[in-house]
Amino acid sequence: MKSNPVVMEHLRAVHTSYVVDFTFTNNITILTGPSAAGKTASFSFIRECMAINPNILCLNYLDYQKDIMHIIQQAKGKLIVIDNADILLDDAVRKHISLDADNQYLIIGRNPKNLFATKDNLFELISRRDGEQTEFVIEPYL
Repeated sequence: MKSNPVVMEHLRAVHTSYVVDFTFTNNITILTGPSAAGKTASFSFIRECMAINPNILCLNYLDYQKDIMHIIQQAKGKLIVIDNADILLDDAVRKHISLDADNQYLIIGRNPKNLFATKDNLFELISRRDGEQTEFVIEPYL
């Protein structure tokens, strides 16, 4: 499934010597890859942006006991970033996300089941070191 981003095409966050510089080409971006690649670190840096950008909503393992479906259904015009998606998202929430035209999603996990995803939705995190700075970008997975 390929659809244009409805909230933002670019996200840049700076945290000490780390830079998250993501360009979105789809409304649903699934970020996958090996452990220790920096996915959760990137999530943490994006989560810090929530304090100044009301268009960002972050969810992770700390939200496990919350009603994720209700939170997402109440959101409008948000980039919803979900870390640990394999744990947090049941099939009903995944189906809702795949049909949600009001929000954009960055889903960090390894299981794209029931998100109606194609290779256009799958990305991996790439880290590039430039002197003292590490930059995280996303590139097509396949």
